[in-house]
Amino acid sequence: MTKNTIPSVAAEAAERWSEALALEEASIVDGSAVRLSFSQLWERCLDAARAFIAAGIAPGDRVAVWAPNCHEWILAAVGAQCAGAALVPINTRFKAKEAAYVLQKSGARALVSIGDFLGTDYLGSLETELGAPGSDALWPALPGLERVVELGPASSGSSWRTPFAQFVASGASVSRSVAAAHAERVSPDDASDILFTSGTTGHPKGVVTTHGQNVRAFTSWTEVVGLRAGDRYLIVNPFFHAFGYKAGWLACLLRGATILPHLVFDAGQVLKRIAKDQVSMLPGPPALYQAILAHPELTSYDVTSLRLAVTGAASIPVDLIHRMRDVLGLETIITGYGLTECCGIVAMCRYDDDPETIAKTSGRAIEGVEMIAVDDSGQPVPSGDPGEILVRGYNVMRGYFDDERATQDAVDAAGWLHTGDIGIIDERGYVRITDRKKDMFIMGGFNCYPAEIENLMLSHPELVSVAVVGVPDERMGEVGMAFVVRRKDSSLDSDALRAWCRENLANYKVPRYFQLVDALPMNATGKVTKFVLRERAAELLRGS
Repeated sequence: MTKNTIPSVAAEAAERWSEALALEEASIVDGSAVRLSFSQLWERCLDAARAFIAAGIAPGDRVAVWAPNCHEWILAAVGAQCAGAALVPINTRFKAKEAAYVLQKSGARALVSIGDFLGTDYLGSLETELGAPGSDALWPALPGLERVVELGPASSGSSWRTPFAQFVASGASVSRSVAAAHAERVSPDDASDILFTSGTTGHPKGVVTTHGQNVRAFTSWTEVVGLRAGDRYLIVNPFFHAFGYKAGWLACLLRGATILPHLVFDAGQVLKRIAKDQVSMLPGPPALYQAILAHPELTSYDVTSLRLAVTGAASIPVDLIHRMRDVLGLETIITGYGLTECCGIVAMCRYDDDPETIAKTSGRAIEGVEMIAVDDSGQPVPSGDPGEILVRGYNVMRGYFDDERATQDAVDAAGWLHTGDIGIIDERGYVRITDRKKDMFIMGGFNCYPAEIENLMLSHPELVSVAVVGVPDERMGEVGMAFVVRRKDSSLDSDALRAWCRENLANYKVPRYFQLVDALPMNATGKVTKFVLRERAAELLRGS
């Protein structure tokens, strides 16, 4: 099989570690034990590919997955990629309106999702948002979407949803050898996925990357981290994100590690799994380790199996690195810096870096990638001076899906991706992110883009204008504060607006604070002066 594609990685894993345990979980459907060897996992992926091929999915098509971490997620992803399609992961925190936008923008022909899970009916919410599906086209607003596959049994009265097992069985007319031949024809230059990242334009943008880019990037990632065959990797990071998908189950396939999907983070449950499942690899944002270390029953659990940790996405106290080593017994702790536009990885610390370097920097560029800091005129700044971080290399995206203008704005003619992040690169080449040229803030490891939140909030009929800024928060790093101008006849209050936001926005996008104001501060050109709002926010928090 052609090397440097995700299907070829799965096939090679089946050859190299045939009977070794590839995945272990309790079924998301009925709680039964699921244990798959690498050869079984590959066979199940090919079965999913047969179903997609029988359904007419062809090279260049898009297949979306909107579901929590589970083995079916991987089967659907690799199966679609074997058929030549690009994977479109959808954030499980998205509300129906947000998910519908991704489906519409990507032109996905198939959606693999789930009904009721932990109180959220993903597919039911789509039906509520878009109306009852029709017989010809499911929804006029999603003309490309032809098929919906539901993990678990189909909900009663929902004939438009095909249960996953029934869907896989529908591929019986396509042999495994035909599916394998389709997988063989997938090229390293073909799009492997389109990950939608929120943007300052107010709408998510689809980042297109290829099989070859991702296999090369995460081969490097696994080398730096030291992931190896036999490791047991608890994947708490969501599969819809590069951290849980590419640095998660794909990394396991590259190195022969066992995939242990985890549905929802809870410090106590994670401690139980570390002890029960002998977890050796546990990546996550700093808040994950802080919660584990603060758990009152920490000493009751055996965590001696832990060996590797990878973190980032927020500033890290040096003391946390020491405690991760001293209390949790971690041998290797790696921090890094990445963007979806760069396959999720740009720079990493190394295993032998000191705790201060690991905590205060995001490491140096991975092999084959360049990273510089420039001033406003685009000229490189001296070592130790702040500048916008630019990245160039094989990991830079092919572009934003169906958005040439945004692509040209992000990647210049010389191939440099303008990240919008302000950072300092020291004389060793290690980067420390200090600020953001864009307005983005990070809440608990999730990127929050004010323009997108503002755009979504303005769909409320009683709002005239909205401006959102990030403010410091001890537990989450940063949270949102929304300054809101209502219609003059509106009686909407902060509590009602907060409740509406919780119904219509992913929970991490919902601002923590709401300030009802008569007008927003603007400059002479009519642009909201957010620095004034940040100052006002700081005053409000000091006075609270």
